[in-house]
Amino acid sequence: MATPNYGYEKRQRELAKKKKKEEKLKAKTHRRPDEPQDDQPADGPAAFASPAPAEPSESSGG
Repeated sequence: MATPNYGYEKRQRELAKKKKKEEKLKAKTHRRPDEPQDDQPADGPAAFASPAPAEPSESSGG
């Protein structure tokens, strides 16, 4: 029985990873500008800059 060629298998896995990474990068660069990206929310960075909640005023308390 032949012994497994681990070097060949490793090389194939590395090539598959490289191909997948390149395809992902290509898809990211060809994405339309009106589509939201995965790393940013649909509302944009302004979603994190929400105003602080208003504190209750003392004049309305009784």
